[in-house]
Amino acid sequence: MKRTQGNFDHINGWGIDADPLDVPAYPMKKRTENDNKGMIWERPSQQPATVEVLHSNERPNLTAVFGTPNPPSGLSGAIRRYAFKYSESHVAHWLLLLAADRINMFEGVADDFRKGHVPNVFAELGGKSELKHNPAGVARKAAVGLALVLVVTALIRKNN
Repeated sequence: MKRTQGNFDHINGWGIDADPLDVPAYPMKKRTENDNKGMIWERPSQQPATVEVLHSNERPNLTAVFGTPNPPSGLSGAIRRYAFKYSESHVAHWLLLLAADRINMFEGVADDFRKGHVPNVFAELGGKSELKHNPAGVARKAAVGLALVLVVTALIRKNN
C-alpha cells in the first residue's frame, strides 16, 4: 500500500478500503434470489397523526412513522403549507421552506417576549465562540451593524 502522508499502520483498520480488491463487494456484487431469504420485514403500524403533518404532494399518504415536534403555525406555517403545494423537485418548494424557517426564528423571539423571557441573542447565536475563534469577523459585523444603524438614524432624522 502506498502512503503519501506518514505511516498510519498502527491504527487498527487504517486503509482498509485503500485496495479495491480487498473490498468484499468489489466489483458490484451480482445479486441472486437467495440474497434476501431470511429477511422478513413487516411495515410498522401507522402512527396516528395528532397534529398537522406536512408531507410531499408526491406521496398519497403519510409515512408509517414521522416526527411531530413542531406543527406548522403562524405565518411560517402558512408559508410551509403553501410550499408543500409544490413538488420537491421545484425550487419554489425549497425557497419557501427556507423563508419559513427564517420567519419562524422571528416568531420564536416574539413568542419569548410574549412569555416574558428576554432571549440572550448573543449567546444563542454563538457569540462567545465567535469572539474566541473569529474576532476579526465580529469586529466587521459590529462595524456593518453600526453603519446600518447610523444610516437608518440619519434617514429618519432627515425625513422628520
